[in-house]
Amino acid sequence: MNASAAVSKYGRPNLEGGLGLAGQLGFGAAILAAIAYVAYSVYVDANAAGVSAMAFLPFALLFIALLIALGFEFVNGFHDTANAVATVIYTNAMPANVAVVWSGFFNFVGVLLSSGAVAFGIVSLLPVELILQVGSSAGFAMVFALLIAAIMWNLATWWLGIPSSSSHTLIGSIIGVGVANAMMHGKSGTAGVDWSKASEIGQALLVSPLVGFGVAALLFLAMKVLIRNKDLYQEPKDGVPPPLWIRALLIFTCTGVSFAHGSNDGQKGMGLIMLILIGTVPTAYALNRAVPASYTQEFHVGADAAYAALGGTPTSNPALQPAAARIAVTSYIADKTHQPSTAPALAALIKDIDRQVDEYGSLAKVPAAASENVRNDMYLASEGIKRLAKDKAANLNEGQVEAINGFKKSLDAGTRFIPTWVKVAVAFALGLGTMVGWKRIVVTVGEKIGKSHLTYAQGASAELVAMGTIFAADHLGLPVSTTHVLSSGVAGTMAANGSGLQMSTVRNMLMAWVLTLPVSILLAGGLYALFSMLL
Repeated sequence: MNASAAVSKYGRPNLEGGLGLAGQLGFGAAILAAIAYVAYSVYVDANAAGVSAMAFLPFALLFIALLIALGFEFVNGFHDTANAVATVIYTNAMPANVAVVWSGFFNFVGVLLSSGAVAFGIVSLLPVELILQVGSSAGFAMVFALLIAAIMWNLATWWLGIPSSSSHTLIGSIIGVGVANAMMHGKSGTAGVDWSKASEIGQALLVSPLVGFGVAALLFLAMKVLIRNKDLYQEPKDGVPPPLWIRALLIFTCTGVSFAHGSNDGQKGMGLIMLILIGTVPTAYALNRAVPASYTQEFHVGADAAYAALGGTPTSNPALQPAAARIAVTSYIADKTHQPSTAPALAALIKDIDRQVDEYGSLAKVPAAASENVRNDMYLASEGIKRLAKDKAANLNEGQVEAINGFKKSLDAGTRFIPTWVKVAVAFALGLGTMVGWKRIVVTVGEKIGKSHLTYAQGASAELVAMGTIFAADHLGLPVSTTHVLSSGVAGTMAANGSGLQMSTVRNMLMAWVLTLPVSILLAGGLYALFSMLL
């Protein structure tokens, strides 16, 4: 059965209503205002840090990199809109043009109210040696390659109307950069990749569709038993909205998915933008110079506790010089192999960081010329602590783990921060992206998965499962794709209702989901190799 047959009885909802002339003018004005706001914010921050914002080349590269990063979030917006709006549109709970603006607004709010905790999680998947030289040509090649590869695959799946995971695409791109970087330096392709994270994603590719399909089907069947209102299980009549309570439920789930999507996916863009800013304007963005006055004393106490936990004493000198300690810790993070020298090296690095902060008096007083090096040492120590705390070969007891993790919080407070303007810029990009280009994937979810029109109960079941999954995934730190859950959830309700599935669409979705990682890995790896030569 073709797509039109699934909605022929009552006709598809009106998907042609645009923003109107006033809306288009407002949309364009918002984009121009956002670009001007970003440029002004960087100019102000650079001047405040004593950097000449008139230097052409670094700021030209910075502006291009920021546009690409915000472009990724813009594409992410319209690529993932169907997660939130497909069910409310195809059940007549909201008109299409109202639904996408509503979703865009709550994506915007979700980004603004996000904690920022997820922002640097995506960054930590990148090869540590590239992060430490992010301002170099290799650093720019890394950022350009992974963002452009992710945009290319997202646009390809969007053009074909296939709902796929933007997060998995981005992580695949990061893996591709790691593999290419390792091979270009004579290492095996496995050396530059966090394969435990890749394994988690692979498992999610298998689990997410099963969770969506099974849970949505069960919820739909439970509704049939508990709620005996035949109107809920019939195809919506043309333009007739559902009963008030289920309409409210559908709008609530649309709002929840939009907010959670903004809160989660927006943070990935924030982390990458901070990486770009640190690489191009380290004086202004390498260190958080707005930490409270109590930070320096707490930092010193935490450093002493962590040093002691790793075998040092207050009066002893580290066994390794700082330069040797940096090399040892970098190798430990990259190779993931614990050595007898690992803990002493990390202890020496911690001692040297504490010495530097103590000499300057506070992070705010770190000289411009030293800020990037201090930040790199702090980042390196934080990543080393994160790995060592989980490394069974290190044989650390509970007290030692608590001490080093306590110091890690101080390190992260000084290096992992998000300026307000970055949040606002990402919020604009994601929110505005949600309002355009949404039709292709919305039509797939609403018309091409099942052989009948989506009913009120089916829409509510699929969307409830999608909203519950994304909030649970955020809380538990699980790499579950809401896109996969919603699409397979619609399929599950169709199967539970005996409506039948359009197998050509299901096969295309499954193929795209399986290909997301390998294609994004190859794209990003190839682009990284190309940009490394060009830059």
